[in-house]
Parts: sequence; C-alpha cells; structure tokens
Amino acid sequence: MLSVFLTTACSSAILSAVPAHAEPLTREDINAARASMPVATNAIEGWAQGPAINSESAVLMDADSGVILYDKNMDEIHFPASTTKVMTCLLAAELCSMDEVVKFSSEAVNGIDPGSSNVGIDVGQTLTMEEAIYCVMLASANEVASAIAEHISGSTEAFADLMNERARELGCTSTHFCNANGLPNDEHLTTAHDLALIARAFEKNETCRRIASTKAYTVNATPTQPDTFTLYNHHQMFPGFQHGYDYFVWGKTGYTNVARSTLVTAAEKDGMNLVAVVMKAEPGSQYTDTHDLFEYGFQNFQKLYIADNETKFNLKTSDFFNTDNTFFGNTQALLSLDPTGYVILPKTISFEDLDSEITYSETSGDNSAATINYSYKGNFVGSTDVLMSIGPAERTPFSVSVSGNDVSQNSVSAANAQGFQPRGMIYLSMKRLFLYAGIVIGSLLLIIFTIFMIHNYLLSDIHKRRKIKKERRYSSEFDKFDF
Repeated sequence: MLSVFLTTACSSAILSAVPAHAEPLTREDINAARASMPVATNAIEGWAQGPAINSESAVLMDADSGVILYDKNMDEIHFPASTTKVMTCLLAAELCSMDEVVKFSSEAVNGIDPGSSNVGIDVGQTLTMEEAIYCVMLASANEVASAIAEHISGSTEAFADLMNERARELGCTSTHFCNANGLPNDEHLTTAHDLALIARAFEKNETCRRIASTKAYTVNATPTQPDTFTLYNHHQMFPGFQHGYDYFVWGKTGYTNVARSTLVTAAEKDGMNLVAVVMKAEPGSQYTDTHDLFEYGFQNFQKLYIADNETKFNLKTSDFFNTDNTFFGNTQALLSLDPTGYVILPKTISFEDLDSEITYSETSGDNSAATINYSYKGNFVGSTDVLMSIGPAERTPFSVSVSGNDVSQNSVSAANAQGFQPRGMIYLSMKRLFLYAGIVIGSLLLIIFTIFMIHNYLLSDIHKRRKIKKERRYSSEFDKFDF
C-alpha cells in the first residue's frame, strides 16, 4: 500500500488541511487547490510562464525532440488507468502484422471488471490485430487489450514484463505495468513524463497514429465474430466534438475512481508536434487543461532550425573540414549540420542565449560524425547531427564531449587528442593544410638559403686564397728582375 500512499501524497496534503468535521471538498475546491501547485518550468529565468491548470500532474513535450515545454509535477507517480493502452497498442503495432488473428480466451473475456469498458467479444471469437487495436484505442475495450497481451506473450503477466522492458528502453524511470488495460492494481503506476515518452514513440509509429486519429470505425461480422458494430472514439477533442480543438491529432482517455481522469493527447500546428499528458484531474478538467497547455505551447514557443542560426559551429561558412573540387576553385564540406535539426524556444529567448555541447559517440546515426546538444539554463531544448557528406564512417567505441558556449573546430581537435580515431574518415582543413604547407616550404627555403650562404662563403674563401696565392706568385716572379 506504500505505492498508493505515494500516488495520493499531494491529494492527501490538500485534504489534511480540511478540519475533520468540515464538509467534504467540492470539485471546485479540489481544482483550486491543484491549480495552486507550483509549475516547475515557470521557475526558469526567461521561460514563458505556463498556465495554472487543475490537474495534479502535467507535461507538455515536443514529440519529435523530447523537449519539455511545461512541467507540473511531471515525475509524480500516479495510476494511469486506460492511458496504459497507449503502450499496449504500441507493442502490438511494433511486434505484429495487422492481419494476424487474435483469439479471445475465457481469461481475456471474463478476467476484466464487470461493467468496465468493453465491446462485447465472446470467448472463442476472433478479430484481426488491426481491428483489435481499433477496439482498444477508440472504445478502450479492456477484454481486447487482454486478448492482445495473450496473443503476443501468452499471458497478461508476461506481456506486462514486455511493457516494462519497452518502457525502460524509451527512458521511463518510474513506470511499472501489471496489466495491458490499466484496470486498478496497487503496483500499476507511471508518471506524466513517462507517459509522454511512451506517447512520443506511439506518435512516430504510422500505424498507431493512423488508428488513434480515427473518429469512428466499423468492425464487420465474420464467421468467427458474428456481429457488425461501430466504434466511436472516446476522446472529446476531435474538431466538432464537445471539447473540439482544431489542431488535435490523436489521443487516449483514462478514468478510474482512484486515478481520476487521465489524458494523453497529440496536436500539430505550424510544423510543431506536441504531446500533452495530464494526470489526476477531475472529470472535465482534463480537456480544458490540455487545451490550455496546447495554446500555451503554440503561442509562446518557436521552432528554430539550427543550421540556419548556428554561427559558432558553422561548417559551410568556414573551411572547417573542407575538401577541394578544383583545389583553387570551389570547396565542398566533408561535414555539414543536419538541416532538419532544431531547437524549441520561448519566443522571448534567442538562439544566442543557448549553451551547446558536442558529443562523439556510438549513438550517433549511420551518417553522423557527432551530435550537438543545446540547452537553456540547464534545460535541454534541441539537438542536431554533424553529418558526413561522403558516407558513413567506421568508429571505434568512444564517447567524448566538449561543453560550453564556444563550440568550434577546436572541439574536434580536443576530441582527437582524447582518443577519437575513426577509421575510414579523412578530415581536411584548408587553413591548416596551407599553414603546414607554408611551414614545410618555409623550412625548405631556409635550408636552401643556408646552403646557398655556406656555399657562397666557401667559394668566397677559396677565391680569396687563390688570389693571395696568385699575388704571391706574381710578386715572386717580379723579384727575379734586378733593376
């Protein structure tokens, strides 16, 4: 029961302030208390101030880069309820083909809480995996989530182990799943931040995104499933729905008495893909809070492409790692900044305000020589790769970084000095090439000049000796005559 205590600590603190014989707190009282909780990102100097929302925990994340725009108790542990199914369907899409047949066991059908969300599939009936994912994401069908788990891993317990392993791979630090549907379990826990990391992976999966962004879907009768029925998406932020939002893409709802309302939502506007997660909200607040988070993100943040703004580490305007096409003509960079790399910043912060760090490691992409990470006041805001224009290089295992504002070609020299010896990669710097060539040529000229001077000196000395000898001979011949 310790885990239950952890998930309800903040709410308990709210309730403890109420006298024992006072009237129970109203929804308005609870919302007001939760709205007064501090927002961590609001404490960052110069950061855009986020809204005071009614959810106990929330996060707004850039889905492509993982940059955190808004953080309110995002690492606080809660029950996820049916938002668990985001992970269930992610694994189903990653591990299965959509035409696989999912058969429903007695445990899958009868092992869920009576009255919980379901689509009425009976024991022995079947759905395709694609139909099963539609049932889970649109109608939050608990028996279908269990059937998917059994189909993939043989049991819900084994599938939960798979869920936890995948969560760790995605960077989740406080997540522990016990089932595939999110029905109450004291040890079934996660955080808003972890759910956003899972949603980020879900967002990148084309099958998941396609299915979850569907308003309605009809399951047709088959010989092994005799009913035709239509599923309607439970998420109310589709344009035209009760809490419609023009930039909504997909999402997943969740609710249990202990978890309260939870919501995972993705939205897209002007090239920005955002994921919002709210946890422990009173019914209705999950939608207004999510709306306010998206408006905060889209109105106050901008996406800046690094290659268009970087001046300290600009490979195109310097001769950093250049090679010749015609030697004395145009040059082509062996390395360049990835044109798709970007940072997400409040509009009040400029690119020049950022700190940067260049890292050489095995985690870089096949065509990447290094990665440059950018931060503001210690908070990650984006990154880009340093790309090789001549194909991938073989690397020896290493990881070295150079920190600070002054990221330049000296960073690469420092990395080389610390053991960076990639095979199959040739780095050329025309400045250094000409400098070294000048040193060599200058040295050769100095040697030639020295030899010339020595040679002249020796010739001069020989000439003098010959002249003296000749004069003596002449004088001796002259002395023979007696006048």
